Amino acid sequence: MKIQQLKEEILRCRECDELFGYEPHPVFFGHSESKIMQISQAPSLLVHETGKPFNDLSGKKLRREWYQIEDEVFYNPDYFYITSIAHCYPGKNPKGGDRIPPKNCAKKWMLLELESVDNLIYIIIGRHASNYFFPKKNFTDLVFQDQEINSKPAYVLPHPSPLNTKWLKDRPEFEKKRMPEIRKALHNVLNINS
Repeated sequence: MKIQQLKEEILRCRECDELFGYEPHPVFFGHSESKIMQISQAPSLLVHETGKPFNDLSGKKLRREWYQIEDEVFYNPDYFYITSIAHCYPGKNPKGGDRIPPKNCAKKWMLLELESVDNLIYIIIGRHASNYFFPKKNFTDLVFQDQEINSKPAYVLPHPSPLNTKWLKDRPEFEKKRMPEIRKALHNVLNINS
């Protein structure tokens, strides 16, 4: 399927209308030749409201601290195709945080997106997204080892959310050692001298 047709179909999708109790607002970004395919778990409320992926505190940490790139690079479709296993904000969990993204979205769209983008590397963000690609594998092991999706390099990141401080605090080697390795691979694809 051509990427433009796929994007139009995703934008029209209202499968989760009754599940959410509000109108779904699919959010994704990029084109068929984006160099990096970044897949997270679901948009935040702010992203839902603005329609701009990672336009929140998580995105700020991701771009500035972890990737160390300018916003113009991150939001350049030649470089990034930004999507999620659930394209819409799933709503608040009464116990705190956001609801777990519904699985039907990934089942319906993710394979088509993977087939439609001719990227060089994958970046998978968060436990829910990594479970989709690497079910039953230990999340920490996935983060600290290089992975592959469709015979292309794939890197798994913890979620950069301000709510995810414990995982990072318990594993300081991620930001000290592992993230610089992933950043180097990312910068190589972007032709940025690290």
